[in-house]
Amino acid sequence: MLKRYDAIVLGVGGVGSAALYHLADRGMRTLGIEQFGIAHDRGSSHGETRAIRKAYFEHPDYVPLIERAYKNWFDLEEQSGECGSLLVQQGILEVGPVDGILIPGLRDACKKHGLTLEDVDGQEFEGRFPGFRLPAGNVAVYEPDGGFLHVERCIKTYIAQAKSLGADLVFDQPVLQWKAIGGGIELKTSQATYYADRLVITAGAWASQMLGQCGIHFKVLRKHLHWYQVPKDNYAISSGSPVFFYERPEGCYYGFPCLESDSRYSNSIKIAEHSGGEIILDPNHHDSQRDPAEVNRVERFLSDCMPAVTRNSLGHATCMYTMSTDEHFIIDQHPEFE
Repeated sequence: MLKRYDAIVLGVGGVGSAALYHLADRGMRTLGIEQFGIAHDRGSSHGETRAIRKAYFEHPDYVPLIERAYKNWFDLEEQSGECGSLLVQQGILEVGPVDGILIPGLRDACKKHGLTLEDVDGQEFEGRFPGFRLPAGNVAVYEPDGGFLHVERCIKTYIAQAKSLGADLVFDQPVLQWKAIGGGIELKTSQATYYADRLVITAGAWASQMLGQCGIHFKVLRKHLHWYQVPKDNYAISSGSPVFFYERPEGCYYGFPCLESDSRYSNSIKIAEHSGGEIILDPNHHDSQRDPAEVNRVERFLSDCMPAVTRNSLGHATCMYTMSTDEHFIIDQHPEFE
């Protein structure tokens, strides 16, 4: 007999693995379907680290969600025995013009939700954050609650915990189609057909393909991740070097301290351009090579703001930003099928 689930989670990456766990934790018979492997490098949740911050400059309404997320990460660490190894509160240094997008947004979020944000004046800046520069006309703030997540480890931990609660998972099965049927859904993959009362679509760059019939479309952007060698002990996590985010006239740049033993690229920092990005028409087929123009922009930023970083590239990867029309997240019920 065919097994019918209470819920199917389509896509088991950064968001889907969490959804799978929380559904299973509520006692639901749950199936996770992933077209690739566990914590793969084909989507949006890979490359060792992802930043986390409470002072969300994009809109203060996200702050309560983020505070709940912090609690959930700490709970997951305790339940899985991974205490201190998923979320690292390393602090985040944020720099930009006083009348830009970043700094006013940070101050607004902190004012509305009572968050801690420290002003760092020019005199103390380089002494407190060696290796970083404060550009003329910019201000700097430091959020001690900010930090980063070990992203692949987070996905693997959520999946392991979901399985321990009885969730089923299948990998290497691309979804061909789904449809509403008999008060539930029927979902066909390349290998099988599955049935459930509910469907959760957490498909990232493939979401448009799964939601196209209801008029929801996303712009998918290719983003580059770079690892550059740094002198020994410079920008090291052990010396307190922070996660960083700069708003510059030519774009926004962010990155992470040298993880030392936790990174496949020893003695390196990871850096990426948050703004810009090339449009991807097909997430299954996109160029993963370095873009010389983008490399030049990143290295100009390093020259201006992080001069101790070398130009010796130790690694490169690409990931995808899946962007809604207004660049806010879509967390909602399907407009046609309840």
